[in-house]
Amino acid sequence: MLQQEIFRVDDPGWIRELAHAHPWATLISNTEHGGLVVSHLPVLVERAAWDDPAGALTLLGHLARTDALEHELGSHDVAVVLQGPHGYVSPVWYEETPHVPTWNFTVLHIHGRPEILAPAETYDVLSATVDHFEDRFPEPWRLARVEDYAHRIAPGVTGFRLPAATMTAKAKLSQDEPDDVVRRLAKALESDQPYAHPQLARAMRDIRRKP
Repeated sequence: MLQQEIFRVDDPGWIRELAHAHPWATLISNTEHGGLVVSHLPVLVERAAWDDPAGALTLLGHLARTDALEHELGSHDVAVVLQGPHGYVSPVWYEETPHVPTWNFTVLHIHGRPEILAPAETYDVLSATVDHFEDRFPEPWRLARVEDYAHRIAPGVTGFRLPAATMTAKAKLSQDEPDDVVRRLAKALESDQPYAHPQLARAMRDIRRKP
């Protein structure tokens, strides 16, 4: 990924929050026998990363066992891509020229070698993944409600832990524009126009407030 200093993000808290809030990931492997293999899956930030904010990020995830075999999971390094708020920015919104269309985005790349989890740890990851998404409901559904069934199908899943060997985070959010332009762009993104994206507008304002 092209990394420009103005868009680089090194803040561990920002990186951790992006991974936590946007857990739908793309997993990429360059396998020995099948070449490039790409899968999509939910991942979690391991709890230790929250307890030790200065610590390296570790992800937890799971794949269907056949998918994990296709990735040759655990035998080589992989890349995981997590995409935060992103969207189209029209040149009309700048209210000045010259400008061209662009795409504002936030993204995190994590590289490392997955560690395959034992069956009991894999089940814990499955349960924690359900909890992560269900906790928004007033009465969250829990995997324990179908415990016998869940234990029967769990062997078809491979759980893994991915300690980050390297991380690259980027937030291209109009940092190269003056404050008044960013305010206009954010206002347009919060309107009822095509390509409106209030979450992206909020990200643009938040990154502006960072020291």
